[in-house]
Amino acid sequence: MSNTKSIKEPQTNDPSKRKSLLYSILSLSLLTVMAGAAVAPALGVIAKAFPGASQLAVQLIISMPSLFIFLTNLIFPRLSAKFGSKTLVLAGLILYTVGGVAAGLFSNIVLLLIMRALVGIGVGIIMPLSTGLLAYYYPPEAQSKLSGYSSAMNQTGGVLATLLSGVLSSVNWRASFLVYLLGLISVVLCAIFLPNEKLGATEKTSNEEKVNRPSIGKSFKAYYKYVMAMFLLMSCFFIYPANYAMETAQFDKVIPASLVSVIMAFADVIAAIGGFLFFRIMKACKGATKLVAPISFFLGFLFLYIGGWVGAILGSALIGFANGTGVPFIISQGSMKAGKTAAATVMPLVSAALYLGQFVSPFLLSAFQGVLGGLRHTAYIFGMAVSVLFVLWSISIKVIVPGAETKKFQKAESLVSDMGD
Repeated sequence: MSNTKSIKEPQTNDPSKRKSLLYSILSLSLLTVMAGAAVAPALGVIAKAFPGASQLAVQLIISMPSLFIFLTNLIFPRLSAKFGSKTLVLAGLILYTVGGVAAGLFSNIVLLLIMRALVGIGVGIIMPLSTGLLAYYYPPEAQSKLSGYSSAMNQTGGVLATLLSGVLSSVNWRASFLVYLLGLISVVLCAIFLPNEKLGATEKTSNEEKVNRPSIGKSFKAYYKYVMAMFLLMSCFFIYPANYAMETAQFDKVIPASLVSVIMAFADVIAAIGGFLFFRIMKACKGATKLVAPISFFLGFLFLYIGGWVGAILGSALIGFANGTGVPFIISQGSMKAGKTAAATVMPLVSAALYLGQFVSPFLLSAFQGVLGGLRHTAYIFGMAVSVLFVLWSISIKVIVPGAETKKFQKAESLVSDMGD
């Protein structure tokens, strides 16, 4: 049941303080995508530093955080009921920053992987709050715009992390982990501007009746459509960064290897633009917004399969656009349905589905390739197949479209107007 009437607006009429709170929350979105992706450009250099380690152990440097993010998300509702939001955010940021940087201090890969697990635990705490706090402090009519901003910040953080890590790794493999120092920006902002309210505590409804937070099982039953949608979206999207370079090298010789990273960065930029424009897209497409991402994924993988320069550029752009618009759609819809309880109910599950999708996507693709054998661009065929499933699943989602002309909507617009249109 939606609890949209209990949204708690920032307790200040000072626009600068409202703006500072919003920046503090959105700064968390800059960090979450960096859990594994931040050091991906340095993985080759890191592998050379551990010649005795297996290929699986080296790959775990990237995937280990995703596993622990998933596990931490499952217990997040219990944490949110016991600790205030500022306490949780700062704990998560400290684990994220210390674990991220400390990984570069060890010459033992087991200890390095333990540090990567700490990063995963930190992001597992931060991720539900990075979106749930927006639902807690801002009304449903603002969720589409704010979720779009959050997604755009997420993609921008990925671009910055990838570029910085690449530069730092040219100095030394250990230096590549210094990219996690970016977490200190959020530490300062959240320590100063974020209130320490319990998002998972017992609250009162408009009838003054006390209600308890639902369990993970009850939350999943209530919000499973958004959880499964995020799993399908990320299973689909992760095919691209994990396979594009290899597919291009094997089948699409017209694209120089030196430009592959540029094309992939271009996809991230398009994703960020899609996030910033999501509010306008939602207003224009209304109920059909649920099909924008899955159809874009399908067309993107189709163009990549066709190949050539046109296929590479259009395909990458469409996949980036699908990711940039699909994530805020799912998050905003789940947030609007859950209302103030989003941070303790739907967001941990959606976050868990996001990172579980990243973790299992390579395994699903491997099984698919085993069935199809040596067909050309099997990864892109798999991407189109998952996209079709995503389309079919999205059809079942009932879209919540805020009334753009209501006073309530206009009030919500004023809360985020300082962030730009």
